[in-house]
Amino acid sequence: MELEQIRAYLDSPDAQQRMRAIIELRNYSPNIVVPLLKQRMYDQELLIRSFVAMGFGKKRNQEAFEALLNLIEYDRDYNIIAEAANSLAQYGDRSLPYLVNLFQYNPHWLVRQSILAAVADLNQPETLLHLSSLGLKGDELVVKLASIANLAKLATTDYAEEALAILLTLVDNPEVQIRVEVAKALANFSNFSFAKTALAQLRQDSDYRVIGATLENLL
Repeated sequence: MELEQIRAYLDSPDAQQRMRAIIELRNYSPNIVVPLLKQRMYDQELLIRSFVAMGFGKKRNQEAFEALLNLIEYDRDYNIIAEAANSLAQYGDRSLPYLVNLFQYNPHWLVRQSILAAVADLNQPETLLHLSSLGLKGDELVVKLASIANLAKLATTDYAEEALAILLTLVDNPEVQIRVEVAKALANFSNFSFAKTALAQLRQDSDYRVIGATLENLL
């Protein structure tokens, strides 16, 4: 599709035409795409705003980066904020201060889960430890489970002992799903005697799901 037609579709009252235009922009360079995407940053259609946020991560430049910062601050839909956080992470280490700040002030589970997943891919173990620790202090179970899974990824880093210390505090957690995830995570710390002791305790757990989780790495 030619640019003139794309521009016309972006201004169309028909949401399907606007969506088609955004999809067609994949064939153009960031300096062309980003200003056009910005025209639909606050489209009334959630799906269109989501694709715009995604586009800012794929067509990266300074203007797109700043647009993403605008989205995470001013958009009121958690789906869009989460998508913008995913795209922001595509900019690498420069995105970390903004993602950490967003995680700290936005308690919504979808936003936090997206940030945890994104930071896990950035090879920044100190930040991952910090966010996982914060996630475990929240109220959302899904965020706690994601935080535990991320702590497991620190087993081969300089932050292994700190991650393990946090996991050990959860061995007696009353929530079964927490203990299941802890059992899976502890399997990554097999070089630590404290982890072996904790796994031995979990093998005697009252719930079969926890016991099964301790045996997974033996299969």
